[in-house]
Amino acid sequence: MAACFAFERFVLDTSERRLRFEERPVDLNARYLDALALLVRDPGKLVSKDRFLDEVWRGVPVTDEALTQCIRTLRRQLGDDAARPRFIETVPKHGYRFIAPVEVIEEAAPVPAGASGNEWREFVLMGSAGTAGGAAAGAVGGLIYGFAAASSSVGAISVLLVLLIVTTLVAALGAAGVSFAIATCAFARTRSWTWLILAGAAGGLLVGAFGKLLGHDAFTLLVGRSPGDITAGLEGLLVGAATGVGSWFALRSGSLRRSATVSGLAGAAAGLLIFLLGGRLMFGSLELLAEAFPNSRLRLDQIPHLFGESSFGTRTSLGTTMLEAALFAACVVGAMVIARKRFALS
Repeated sequence: MAACFAFERFVLDTSERRLRFEERPVDLNARYLDALALLVRDPGKLVSKDRFLDEVWRGVPVTDEALTQCIRTLRRQLGDDAARPRFIETVPKHGYRFIAPVEVIEEAAPVPAGASGNEWREFVLMGSAGTAGGAAAGAVGGLIYGFAAASSSVGAISVLLVLLIVTTLVAALGAAGVSFAIATCAFARTRSWTWLILAGAAGGLLVGAFGKLLGHDAFTLLVGRSPGDITAGLEGLLVGAATGVGSWFALRSGSLRRSATVSGLAGAAAGLLIFLLGGRLMFGSLELLAEAFPNSRLRLDQIPHLFGESSFGTRTSLGTTMLEAALFAACVVGAMVIARKRFALS
């Protein structure tokens, strides 16, 4: 009987008792490896619960939860989703079926690095998807702030459009830096939490620092003075790190809803830290612009009312900062999850 089985970009070598994604090892304990081998040896065929218990646990008395946990772990390590399975399909009350095409190979030869261009494909897709997600987050914020500003400004439509375009572009730029930095895991051949968080933080730091430098120079050149402490590297670092946390969880979970929720919570925590450190995100920066240039048509007086304040204060600053960071992280990671599922990246 052949000892090696290939499916998508995975190779299961049963003689060496190891699973590899390309040439990277995938961590599985002995029983879970046996369960995967049992499934891939008979692709497309039902493997009953009793057969799992007989051939994997070999008569050791266990509950159904042990098998459920085994399948859940296999799906997580394969990047599979129980709701829309690519590898392991549940047959309710009976067992499981391996549904991906399986190729029997003679030996598990390592895949040459960069030979298939998969790293570049993953890098571009994940970076682009995250950028699109960030742009979507910026568009949502732009519409909210734009309608608020338009309700108390002359030339309402132009104010709305300008704010929508500005917030979308700024968010897309920030998301590009964070997303493409996180996507470098394709070249680093690691999806460890440390890499993803540090990469996201580094990308956010660079974009934030560059954006503040460019913003200060642009305003100084055009109007002779800077608006002050607009969003900078610190804010970018914290939001990027939160997005890295969300992307790490997304790789473990594969669920869009759970990944977006965890990312949003991580983003909200980053927003809280930004507030405590005296930083600002988009609304805070817009408020600085309105204060620095009182003759402009930028008016955001309606937003503080949502937080029970008559003007920009502590609750408004905290609330908008946490919400902006949460929305950004959730949209970036959510877009990455959608792209991963759509283009079958593992």
